[in-house]
Amino acid sequence: MLGEKIRGHGHRSVLPFRAMPAEVGLLRQAAVAQLGRWGMRRAVEEVELVVTELATNVIKHVGEGASATLVLEWKGERLRVEVHDKSRSAPSLSVADCDDECGRGLHLLAAVTADWGTVLTEAGKSVWCEIALGSDRSCRRLERAAAALENYGALGDMVQGGRLSDTTMKTSAVELIADLLHLTAACGLDPEDVLDRAQTHYEAEEGVAA
Repeated sequence: MLGEKIRGHGHRSVLPFRAMPAEVGLLRQAAVAQLGRWGMRRAVEEVELVVTELATNVIKHVGEGASATLVLEWKGERLRVEVHDKSRSAPSLSVADCDDECGRGLHLLAAVTADWGTVLTEAGKSVWCEIALGSDRSCRRLERAAAALENYGALGDMVQGGRLSDTTMKTSAVELIADLLHLTAACGLDPEDVLDRAQTHYEAEEGVAA
């Protein structure tokens, strides 16, 4: 893997990898380690999800063993995550079937990132996401959760008499959490471990806020 390059007021890291299931976890660890070297731990959770989804999509849609490159670029209030591969077939946010983990994953990416897209290159394509870094952590969590539920078609039905419907909120939240656990399992992670870690994060942050 290549090292870090400094560009003006930003940082850029280029990490070549092979699209293999066993490599996804190592790539995720390398990305988190790079954030640590930059002293930017606040984006770890988003980056882990983005890297896992983009690398897994290369395996599924370009082919196992394909060569690809992860690029992390931090500049100002945005962290840009790119995965380059040699296929010119672009992913799309079509309506996912019940068993379509890839489709669900792209909707989740759209929910947790500020923006995303695909750029065709001479060698193939680049799928990119941008993560906003400037807002308060607790506010970002609420914004991401609301955006995720909106992608599930929930928020349009929630407001009743000027307030949120508790039943709709609970149902949509449970469906979102279940889909996240399905996604982590599809990416080779342990859903129970992910759920335990999320609960730990939640309880720790609630303790700080109290």
